[in-house]
Amino acid sequence: MSTKGELTRRNIIEKALQLFSVKGYYNTSVSDILQATGLTKGGLYCHFRSKEEVWRAVYNDAVEAWRSEVFTDVRAIADPLERIEKTIQNVLLDYLGKEIFDGGCFFVNMLVELSGQSDTMCRHILKGFVRFSKRLQAWLAEAEAAGLLKPDLDYRAIADFIIITLNGAATVYMSTREGNILNQANHQLRFYIRQLRK
Repeated sequence: MSTKGELTRRNIIEKALQLFSVKGYYNTSVSDILQATGLTKGGLYCHFRSKEEVWRAVYNDAVEAWRSEVFTDVRAIADPLERIEKTIQNVLLDYLGKEIFDGGCFFVNMLVELSGQSDTMCRHILKGFVRFSKRLQAWLAEAEAAGLLKPDLDYRAIADFIIITLNGAATVYMSTREGNILNQANHQLRFYIRQLRK
């Protein structure tokens, strides 16, 4: 059973996540967080020492929400290339298409906003993209070991291209809210992955 303090902390993170997602980190004031949560400054600072500390907790929460959408029904897929296809589909149609965060992709929004503003926070986000790239690279290596891939492929370049394409699709979708963008990106990336097979 959650304590009152845990519930308050959870409420701060959930409300701040949506605020940061829609308004951005810098355009969200501590007063905005207080208004959304109904807390006093003392109540907020009882749980977090600064707005950046709130952001770090929000980031971790956003990662968990992303993972729960992106890796649903993925681990049970034996074929690593089909696993990549399913992951791409989940990113585009479930994570982005369901609009988990009010402002669209939390990570793309934050990366664009924080670039040139906070190297520390920006690097924190980029590490997440690097981890995702390494996961895709590991699945590509698994596909090669199973004899599924054409020879002499650059796994890092492929994984990074997939992530760049997903982020591009996220950006265009967030500015238009046209679902066909996500469907087209999913179709084209599926076609691309299938061209890697022997």
